[in-house]
Amino acid sequence: MKLSRNALISILIIVSIALDQISKVLVRLYVTPYQETELIGKYFILTNVENSGAFLGMGSDLNPTLRLIFLLLLPIAVLGYVLFHIIKNKDLDKWSLMGFCVIIGGGIANVYDRIVYGSVTDFFHIDLGGVFKTGIFNVADMFVMLGLGFLILGNFKNKKA
Repeated sequence: MKLSRNALISILIIVSIALDQISKVLVRLYVTPYQETELIGKYFILTNVENSGAFLGMGSDLNPTLRLIFLLLLPIAVLGYVLFHIIKNKDLDKWSLMGFCVIIGGGIANVYDRIVYGSVTDFFHIDLGGVFKTGIFNVADMFVMLGLGFLILGNFKNKKA
């Protein structure tokens, strides 16, 4: 049985949201806020932090009206536009389609947190001894980055063809 294109889009978005939300529920239940737990030495750390801003806390110091505009309304409008675009544009390659779907899923998951909790739960941190270091992030952020990787891969594959 072959899935319809719209069913595939729905499944990718729903699975992205579900995996993110399940991980955040588990972190909220079992990880004490701000307590660091080493998962793989000091390289991969689990900690529970509530982020009232966007990426790396940017925008957390904005006044409430600007936060509403830039962290809720604008992302909702952009996610809606991208969803409309991928449903209407039947010519997207599979990598770009998957990329946009997981980006939308990750975006919706973080917007949901902002609406329901007033902040986004972040919990992963990577530090490879100064060679590579991240801020604290979550599964939705990973889906957004994975989606970006899929879009780049799709772009390279399309240029070769």
